[in-house]
Amino acid sequence: MSESRQIEVLQDKCVGCKLCVKACPFGAISMCERKAVIDYDKCTLCGSCVPVCKSEAVRQSAATAATKRQATGEVWVFCEIDPEAGRLAGVSVELLGLAQELAAALNVKVGALLAGCDLAGYGREAGAQGADRVYLIEHPDLEHYDDERYGTVISRLVTERKPEILLGGASAVGRALLPRIAIKVHTGLTADCTELDIDPTTGLLRQTRPAFGGNILATITCENHRPQMATVRPGVLRRKPADPARTGEIIACPPRAEELRSSLEWLDFRPRGKGDVDLREAEIIVAVGYGAGSPDGVRLVAELAQALGGALGASRSVVDAGWIEYPHQVGQTGTTVQPKLYVACGISGAIQHIVGMQNSETIVAINRDPDAPIFQYADYALVGDIADIVPELLRQIEGKS
Repeated sequence: MSESRQIEVLQDKCVGCKLCVKACPFGAISMCERKAVIDYDKCTLCGSCVPVCKSEAVRQSAATAATKRQATGEVWVFCEIDPEAGRLAGVSVELLGLAQELAAALNVKVGALLAGCDLAGYGREAGAQGADRVYLIEHPDLEHYDDERYGTVISRLVTERKPEILLGGASAVGRALLPRIAIKVHTGLTADCTELDIDPTTGLLRQTRPAFGGNILATITCENHRPQMATVRPGVLRRKPADPARTGEIIACPPRAEELRSSLEWLDFRPRGKGDVDLREAEIIVAVGYGAGSPDGVRLVAELAQALGGALGASRSVVDAGWIEYPHQVGQTGTTVQPKLYVACGISGAIQHIVGMQNSETIVAINRDPDAPIFQYADYALVGDIADIVPELLRQIEGKS
């Protein structure tokens, strides 16, 4: 067996069960005279066929399994579009920055996937944000997001072009679309990751996410299936500045007629109102915890948020108590944020909340408990009751205005 053929079928053992054919995500295995045959032009050496063969007819060389697998595809990012802002969604910009690091570690290119119509401007933005190749899936029927249509056409592109990694945001769109793609191409998906990097020994994508209610961090790898897929919550990663002089190769990928069929009907689009909360875009967030003691305490913290020109956030316990609505919730089960200033008022610092705000540039914590975990993450710590400290801060702010 040559080095390029590190997976082979032992013809004398093959019983023609077709399990390997079904397991191959890239259609590289077919049957010939009731024996499995590998098309090495399509095979990516992912190894999906090896463990499913009950007769042990499909074999991967031990030397290959023990060494770093050479990446053969690109690192792709499904880029969402913010129609109200007229630009790429923030989480997609964050992921394009990360994709550059992952691609550099694998010595491959970064690909950006965009679906919709009139995408030229967004394609240029994706190139400026780090994409080497921009795949434009344009059609009038794709103007509005439809996970059936998007999922079908993107799954076909994945099968044809074989990316090594496919990333997306853990947003409403990403959470609906990427699991659909993963099922269609027979691979795994790790959701709500907080960190992604490349294992220097194996070349695999290490996907880290909170587990067991956020009490531990689990690192997951996908050894035998491609692409390796993960979603990352908005606000977890730092955005890299765009390079206006940078351009990506634009590749048109028009959908096929049968891929535009859908059981969904577009009814209406209602833009976000001016008073609606968007914590992801806020540069200043003042968050209230259960230490506020009552809805009156929440209103006091809201005054501080207004005085600072910031948005009002909250811990889950305050939302569960019914003192404030869910859109204000920061944390693992709420919104992940990274403002320039985060003021935590009466928040103890459970790991579920820390996951959602630890990347803030400056953190100020106010808590009566000097041993509160939140102080481990704070740049400035104020020990005391928020009923005493917040009014004094308001007086100081009003005195300077």
